[in-house]
Amino acid sequence: MMKTFEDMQSMNKEGLEAAAASSAALTKGYQAVAQEYADFSKKSFEKSAAVWEKAVALKSFDKVVEVQQTFAKESFDAAIAEFTKLGEMYVDAAKNAFKPFEASLAAFGVKAPTL
Repeated sequence: MMKTFEDMQSMNKEGLEAAAASSAALTKGYQAVAQEYADFSKKSFEKSAAVWEKAVALKSFDKVVEVQQTFAKESFDAAIAEFTKLGEMYVDAAKNAFKPFEASLAAFGVKAPTL
């Protein structure tokens, strides 16, 4: 139970500071995700263009199919790896956004969730 107006002000100030820190952490996490996705998209486009140029230069249909199959497998593997990495980045962003509230919630006996 709060005893004074100053205690209430202090609690509100701590809550606002935690919200601001949480928002900043979440923004930073989302910026990192956006940059990672942009980098992946650029690399993927460059790889696609290179494979297209290689396929156009080939004279044999069998070789074109082979190049395309190799590209498809590599692209699939790269996409799975990238989506796994992005998922981990989202989890890290959520954890970092929750950290400023951990101390306040611990005062009420609430334990931080594990992700």
